[in-house]
This record gives sequence, C-alpha cells and structure tokens, in this order.
Amino acid sequence: MTEQAEEEPKFAPGETIHDVATVNGMYQNWFLDYASYVILERAVPAIEDGLKPVQRRILHAMNEMDDGRFNKVANVIGQTMQYHPHGDASIGDAMVNLGQKDLLIETQGNWGDIRTGDSAAAPRYIEARLSKFALEVVFNPDITEWQMSYDGRKREPTTLPVKFPLLLAQGVEGIAVGLSTKIMPHNFRELCKASIDVLRGRDIQLFPDFPTGGLCDISNYNSGQRGAKIRLRATIEKVDKTMLVIRDIPYGTTTTALMESIVKASEANKIKIRKVVDNTAAAVEIQVHLPAGVSPDLTMDALYAFTDCEVSISPNTCVIIEDKPRFVGVEDMLRLSTQKTVRLLERELEIRQEELQEKWHSASLEKIFIENRIYRKIEECETWEDILATIDAGLRKFVRIEGEKPKANDTRLVLRRAITEDDLTRLTEIRIKRISKFDGFKAEEYILRLETELAEVADHLANITRYAIHYFEGLLKKYGQSRERKTQLRTFDVVTAQKVAVANQKLYVNRQDGFVGFGLKKDKDDSVVFVCDCSDLDDIIAIKRDGTFVVSRIAEKTFVGKDILHVGVYNKNDDRMVYNMVYLDGASGISFAKRFLVTGITRDRTYDLTKGTKGTKVLYLTANPNSESEIVSVQLSDKAPARVKQFDFDFAELAIKGKGSMGNIVTKQPIKKITQKTLGDSTLGGREVFFDSVVGRLNHAGHGRYLGAFDTDDMLLRVYKDGAYELTPPDLSLHFDTANMVILRKFEPDTVISAVYVEGESKTHYVKRFKIETTSSKRFVFISETKGSKLLCATCHPEPQVEIKLQRDKKADKENEKLHLHQFIDVKGWKAMGNKLNYFKVHAVALLTDEGPEPQRREIKKRSAAPAPRAAASESDTEEAVPLPELTGPVDISDADVAQAQAILKTPKSQLKLF
Repeated sequence: MTEQAEEEPKFAPGETIHDVATVNGMYQNWFLDYASYVILERAVPAIEDGLKPVQRRILHAMNEMDDGRFNKVANVIGQTMQYHPHGDASIGDAMVNLGQKDLLIETQGNWGDIRTGDSAAAPRYIEARLSKFALEVVFNPDITEWQMSYDGRKREPTTLPVKFPLLLAQGVEGIAVGLSTKIMPHNFRELCKASIDVLRGRDIQLFPDFPTGGLCDISNYNSGQRGAKIRLRATIEKVDKTMLVIRDIPYGTTTTALMESIVKASEANKIKIRKVVDNTAAAVEIQVHLPAGVSPDLTMDALYAFTDCEVSISPNTCVIIEDKPRFVGVEDMLRLSTQKTVRLLERELEIRQEELQEKWHSASLEKIFIENRIYRKIEECETWEDILATIDAGLRKFVRIEGEKPKANDTRLVLRRAITEDDLTRLTEIRIKRISKFDGFKAEEYILRLETELAEVADHLANITRYAIHYFEGLLKKYGQSRERKTQLRTFDVVTAQKVAVANQKLYVNRQDGFVGFGLKKDKDDSVVFVCDCSDLDDIIAIKRDGTFVVSRIAEKTFVGKDILHVGVYNKNDDRMVYNMVYLDGASGISFAKRFLVTGITRDRTYDLTKGTKGTKVLYLTANPNSESEIVSVQLSDKAPARVKQFDFDFAELAIKGKGSMGNIVTKQPIKKITQKTLGDSTLGGREVFFDSVVGRLNHAGHGRYLGAFDTDDMLLRVYKDGAYELTPPDLSLHFDTANMVILRKFEPDTVISAVYVEGESKTHYVKRFKIETTSSKRFVFISETKGSKLLCATCHPEPQVEIKLQRDKKADKENEKLHLHQFIDVKGWKAMGNKLNYFKVHAVALLTDEGPEPQRREIKKRSAAPAPRAAASESDTEEAVPLPELTGPVDISDADVAQAQAILKTPKSQLKLF
C-alpha cells in the first residue's frame, strides 16, 4: 500500500493530466475568475469616473446619439446593448436610477419617484438626453482611453474622463462576491467647495446629503468607512394636539412603506393613532391623526422608535483603484478625484496648446506664402518634387526654426517646429479664390488672437492649481444655484422603546399563588388584582413577604413566588424610585428599617433585601416614585415588656442606600403592626433639569443649559416668536422648536416678562410688562392678534434695556436711543396693549440685556445620608447606639444645616442659648 501511494501522481490545482482536470482546481480558478469579474465589471465603481460599467456604457451610447434632442429610452437601451452583454432589463433599470439622480441625464415623462416608490413608465414611453453638466464634465474623446467591446465590433471607453467627484455626488450601492459597497450621496455645492479647499491645502470634512431630505445624525459617520453608521429620521411637524405631519422621509424608504410601518405599529398597539393620510404630491405630506388624550410628543418619539420614521444605514466606501477593490474614506476619495481632475485639466490644456500651435503655424505659413507671392514661383516647376522644393526655399527666406542659429540682423519669423511635407502640400491646396480675397490685416489679427490664447493656455499650465480652482468655481456658479443642502445634520437623542411604548397591556397579580402577567383573569374570589397599565416591552419587579425580589420581562403569566407584597413596572434608569421597608430579622428578632434603590440587577435572578435568615419577614413596604419619605406609627405587641407600646418612626432620617444594605434598628421588641401616619416630601429635593439646544430636548444628565431644580408642581415658561407664552411641566418627552423660541426658563410666580412688539394694523410699536396670571398648560398670545403683528424682543430680565433705531420726524436723520423698559412702563395685565413708542418711525429694536438671571446650581451637595435616631420605645429597650462613621473626607452638608447656621450668625449674642 505504501509503494502504491508513492507512485500515485500529484496534481497541481487546475492542472490537466491526460485531459482530466481536478475538480478542486477548476472550482478555485473559476470561482476566482467569477468573483473578479463581478467585482471589477458589475458591482463596484471605479475611482477614475465613479461609474459602474453599465452606467459608463449608457452614457457613452447617449453621447454617440446626442444631437441636442430627447431620445426614447428604448432606443438608448438598444444602442447600449452594443456594449453591454447583459440584456435590456439591467440597462433600463440602471438608466432609470441615473435619471432619478438628476445630475447627468435630463428626463422627460414618468421616471418614477424615489419618495413614493412608484416605478418609471415603460422605456418606449419616456425620453432622455445628456445634461449640459454631463456634456461639459464627463466627455472628451481626445483624452479618453479606449478598449474593444465584448464582441470586438465597437470600441468603448475604459473609463470616462470625468472632471468632478461624481461618485460622491451620486452615491452608489452594489453587492459583489465577498464584498459590497455603499457610498452615500453628497451635496454638489459642498463637493465643489471641498475640492477648492483641497487645492488650497485646507482640511476638509464631508457629510451625506440625501435627495429625500430629512434629518441625519452623522456622529458615527467616520468618513463612510467600514464600521460607520448613520441614523436618518423623517421630519415630523406637530400641527396641533391631534395631528402630526411627516414632511420628509428617510433615504431608502418610501411613503408607502413608511405608512405601512405606522399601521403595523398601530395594530401591534405600540402607538395609538386614529388614521394615516397620504397627501404627497410635489412635496411629501403624511398626516398622522391622533385620538383625543394622546400626547403628540410621545407619539413623535414612538414613531421614531417603532416605525420607518427612523432608519440606520451602514456606509461602506469600497471603490476600484488600479484594478483592485480598496476601502477608503470619502475625504480621501475626494482628494484622489481632485488630483485626477487636475491631471485631466492639464492634459486638456496641453492638447489645446498643441492645437493652437498648429493653427498658428499653418496661419503664419499661409500668410507668408500669399503675401510674398511664393505661389507664382511654382508655375514653371515641372515635377512635384520641384514644387515642394521651390515653396520650401521661398519660405526659408522669411522663417527659421526655433533653436536654429540666427543670422546678423535676422528678422525672420521663428517657428515652433520644422516645416514638414504636409505643411507644403497644404499650401498648394489653397484655392485661387482665397488667394485673391486674402486680407493681410485680418490674417494678422487672427494670428495675434492665437498668440494671446497660447499665452493664456501657457499661463494656465504654469499655474494649474489656480486654473483648477477657477474651474470648480465655474461649476459651482453655473450648476450649483438650485442644489442647496436638503438633509439637516443633527445629533439625535436615543429614543428608548420602553419609554415611548404605549401602555397596551394591563398588569395583574395573584399575590397568594405568586403569578403576575397580563394574561391573568379575575377569579370569583378576587385573588387576581389589577396593578397598572403597562406595555409588552416593560420589566416587572415583584417583592415578596420573605424579603426577596425578582425582576423579569412581562409575559402572559409568570410565576415569581408566593406571598407577593409589591408588584410594579421596573425602570432600571429611574434613580428616584425609593422603597421604604421595615423587616423582622428571623434570627435575632430585631426589626430593621431601610430606604433603598433597586439598581444593577440581572433579570430573572432572585435577590434578598434582608439578612436572609430563616423566619425573616417584611412588616412594612412602600414604593415612592419621587423618593418621598413618610412617618409611620409602630405598635408593639401586647407581650412586649416596653412601657410605651406605640411610637412614630420617620423614614426621612434614614439614608437612601443600595438594595443590599442591612438598615437601621427600629426596635428589638416584637411589633404588632405598622401603619402610615403621614406622607413626607421628596428627600432628594427638586430634580435638576437641563436643556440641550442641539437636540431640542430636556435631560437630567447635565447636557446643555441649566434650567433649575424642579419639584413636582414646578413648570417651564416658554415664550415664542409669534408673541405667545406657554406653561408646561418639565417632561423629557417634549420636543422644543428652538428656532421659534425666545425664552425658555423655570417659571417663578413673580417673573415679569418685558416685550416690544409692533401692532399689525396700525404699525404702531408697543412696550408692555406683565406677570403670568394663567395656570393652565395652554398657549396664550400676549400681543395683538391682528394680521402682521410681530414680537420684536422679549426678556425676563429685572432691568431690561433696548436700543431703538428711530426717526423722530420725516426730515430727521436716523438715530439710536437706549430705553430702560422697567422705567418706561409699569407691570400690567398680560392682556394689556402696553405703552406706545411715540416716534415718527421705528426702524429696529435690539435687546441689550439677556433673557434674565440664570439659576445657580448648588455647590453644596444635599446630604443623602443621616444616622437614624435611636427609637424611643421604652426605658427598658437596651438598643445600642449606632456608631458615627469616621470622617475620612469632605462632609456633605444639607440645606437645613446651612439655613440653621445662617440663622445663628444673624441672631444677637444676647439671644443665643448655650447648650
């Protein structure tokens, strides 16, 4: 067996032995050939012109057919099939795609709509021709590299000499074998300006611009390279409390698909809508009608979370460079394109220079030939060689070749090249009629024009960078007027699905049997109890009598353990939900009290809130959404030896700690029952609110401008440019139209708004100062509601000052006057017209003060922990005092401590009591 194995021939991959090829070798070679073909010839564009082969062949065929008129697309497809061997369907689809990008092809007829997803009409019904931009930028047969077509009958361009970053302007998407490409479209004007910056040696940065408009978050664009990600959103406008209107849609989606996603989300009870109406015509308009009582702001967030109103795209800039696929950033692609454009412009100038030199050479020889009557000397010549020799000898009396040694006082014309036989032959072909009508003055003017143009071309070649800059500036001026950016660049906040999900389920609990879920049904004995409304994306927390708890995903029916005390919706990011608990430790018989947060949990894992000893049970438990404290009444057992059988315990004196803390001792005596006596205030104080103007949202994370600490009843004051104000709670789900807001601040009852406005009918300017007298969350217009009325400025500054550009009478010159509004008018009602500015004409009003004093954040931290006092149960209670912690760092001081210290400092010494 060993000898036979050694004698067996070894085949190399793809090697053919006796007309038999190894399958392994054939697969390897053929697959690589196929993959290379798809990558290079089908799916991935070339960096030279930014075109796939089918697009390049379509443009070449259209250029061959171009006569300035529209051609049937069916005819263009037929012409392109001479170069493209893949059928008319692929050519037609590629041509429609090119036409919809509105850059290289002018279209006529129904070419479909990328916004609605409507397809184009049949090729026999639509027409197309090359745009002026394409004719100027894409084609030049003199500098085009050619190759034979697939059947060898025609020649086609290897790449087209495109003098513009076409690939970045149009964008492209293709799937090859083993790789893909996805390049986003960019703005025409920005590409021209960026190319100019590249030529001037400046840094550049490019971002996508989509034909469908909308909003784009480019935080992770990363030059469009692999691993990048962009988020696209529809532009949603809040018309009123019952309707939202979608104006723009994300790139890659359609109005039909968007509406279907909205309906699907509504049917799944993720959002609540009444109906969706598509009124798209020249512009996108999708109306989303809401039922009464549904928040439009929350619905807007839900549309982004659950529908195609927000999509993500992962760019992947892959292009063919030197016959190989390369992954490069869009800025590097633009630099390569700009360098290529410079080379093409330089080559065009060189060709133009050669053409002008030839024209100058021919015109100069012709002028000498006719003016010096050299043509008469050939009349006696008998042979063709004598004719050429006679003309050559006659010309040499008046011209010399560049580089030839001049004679003394040589006035001969210097030619840039030698005289060839073709030059002499061309002179013999001049007709007698031209010679008889020859005008030496016009001939001289023509030669001077050629020399001027030659000097200009030489200057461009010597300063090719400057020439390229002028070229891009010309493109920008000629073709960039109507190509402004359509997509707005924004930074999006993350919309959490759990926060915006509609409460489409009802949570029930069977405390005795230990089941929770939305599928439980009420029994006759009422063992199943309704808890709250929730969504099917929520997590549920269940705390049991033995002091253990578990967090699990809501389901139809889930067993969490018997003897449930508390069930509720769990939000892992909620740092205000505080639980107050008293439990009896089974081992020692001591009752402990604790206040705790539930954070850092693993779903479906059981946690213990007590010491975990046998016989431990929870005596009292409450969940407080805004960290409310409470005073409870503790009643001891009748068998307890303490004289005082009932006392109060204040949870406000406990620190808020983690779920694993043991707690503070309440009593060592057995407890009969605990009841709530009073509900206290939030021990964490008002919640700090910030406004991020970039995303137009409120937050608690410290992003943006500090608005103040808000308690439960505190409100936000918003003043708009249309002369209206509104009081709203500081809800994080609200969308703020920053562009139309004048004032955004925490509302204080003594806040005075000072405003200057113009009344629309009389064009009279008024000043008014007023306090907010309304309490409802409605918009109230505080200026005149006549047509043309306009708010000029508004502020909450206590001493507002404006500068007025005015004219005191018709003949007076314009002057500036500063006016203190708090001295000009007293505070009146919000409906009052105000006082007139009695000037002949007011040209402008500028506010010199800011919006008003900004709230100051407290530098001293609020004390979050305090040692619990010893419970005064009885004299016989031998509870040990809780030891004070060591002071190893800065001590937190509460607001109460600060107030007490300030009161002591202000008290006369005679009134101070010593303890």
